Formats: sequence, structure tokens, C-alpha cells
Amino acid sequence: GGQLGQELQRSVPDNVQLHAMDSRSLDVTDRSAVHSTIKQLTPDVVINAAAYTAVDKAEEEKEKACAVNAEAPRYIAEACEGLSCRIIHISTDFVFDGSKSSPYLPDDPVNPLSVYGASKLQGEQNLPSEALIIRTSWLYSALGNNFVKTMLRLMAEREQLGVIVDQVGTPTHAKGLAEAIWAFTEKEEGEGIHHWSDAGVASWYDFAAAIMEEGLAAGLLQQAIAVRPIRTSDYPTPAVRPQYSVLDKTATWGLLGCEPVHWRVALRRMLKEIGA
Repeated sequence: GGQLGQELQRSVPDNVQLHAMDSRSLDVTDRSAVHSTIKQLTPDVVINAAAYTAVDKAEEEKEKACAVNAEAPRYIAEACEGLSCRIIHISTDFVFDGSKSSPYLPDDPVNPLSVYGASKLQGEQNLPSEALIIRTSWLYSALGNNFVKTMLRLMAEREQLGVIVDQVGTPTHAKGLAEAIWAFTEKEEGEGIHHWSDAGVASWYDFAAAIMEEGLAAGLLQQAIAVRPIRTSDYPTPAVRPQYSVLDKTATWGLLGCEPVHWRVALRRMLKEIGA
């Protein structure tokens, strides 16, 4: 039911039979339900696109965040044991603390700063070594709620916006991530941790400025507004976020044999889809 789940359904290959379940049809925090569902379907691959992603709210809803992000992967691993079933699990750049100044490699030390990041890391650790874990960042899509659609709405409503300039990462179009996941299902190799986002680097301010510029060009915005860069200290939030969380995708691009797509090109494609 999330933006990645919907993109996976829209891009499912012709040779794949997909059983897509939202939170209403399968509560991933219900151990017995997870076990019975997987045992009944006996799938070749389980893609876990379920996540508690309200980063700030997780600080006060730790048990709920951990149930979805940490315990559910363990239930999936238990249910898949003995079934010759591959697990593809989606994780996050927030497992890192942002102290590095060059893109994070899959085997770099982890040190999450928030409940959300810690719960996602625990989810990784609750999976067997043969599971395939894909860390991604700053996910958005034409479907669901995300930063891009929020910015478009606020830019249409306000005369100015302040956006964080000292947190740096890479936006990821969920459509591209879905296609990468399907490519992984075709690969016999690929266990362990992999990184995936679009190419390039941006601060949230850079991302917002591009959204406005591309939104105007696509006819989704009628006029430009003032977008001001602000510091994290000017806009304190309950959860601490890494100041630098760019992921190194070189190995993943090589394994899948794909050409990197710059995040701005992907953004343009997504806005075109919204405007169609």
C-alpha cells in the first residue's frame, strides 16, 4: 500500500505472479499471520516493502516502530526458513550517523541517531545472512505522500519557504527502486547489503529548489516563490537526522548492469507523470 509497494505492482514482470498485501490484508506485526501467509503461498521471493517511516513520531512510538521495522523482518525470516525462499528487504540511509564526508559503502560502520534508524538497523540484523538488503534514501513517487508532493502543495499555498540546507543525501524515485528490486529477483547472486538511490547529491534545499524549477516547467506551479536555506538548528525536530547520508551505489549498478540516473532526471520524469 505504500509508494514502493504500489510501484512494485505497476512494474511487475510478465513472468512473475505477485501477491501484493497491504496492511489491511496482512499485519506484518502479527507473527502467526506472517507465518501462515508465507507457508500458504510458499513464494520463491518475499519482498518486504513494509515500514514505519514517520521518523519524528517514532521517537514517541518506539514500540510501534520497532514492531514494524525490527520484529516483522524476524517473523518473515522465521516463516521463510526451510522454504528455499529468498528475502529482499528494504532498509535506509538512516542507519548511518552522517559523520562521513564521502558516500557510505555497504560495509561501513553503522550508528543510527534516531529510533527510526535504530529500528531499521535491528530489522537488518534480524534477517539471515543470505537475505538481500537494499538500503535507500529520500524516497518519493507520484503515488502516496512524500517530500516532493508536500513541496508542490506548500509552494502553491505560500509566498516563501525555509528548507534545510545542511542535511545532504540523494533523492530516490520509487519507480527506479522497484525496477532495481525486480532486476535483483532475476539474479542468483546478490545476498547481503546493497545500496540504491538515484545518482548525484543534494541537500533538502537543493531538492526543494529543483522541485520548484521543474514544477514550473511542467506547469504544476503557476509562479515562483522564495525558497530560503535554513540550518537544522533553526528547525529542531524530535529525531536527530544524519547530516550526510549519501550512499555509494557503484557495486549495485555494476551487479545489475544498469546506467545510473541522476536524481534530477528522475524528478522530472515523476513530475511529468503527475502532470499527465
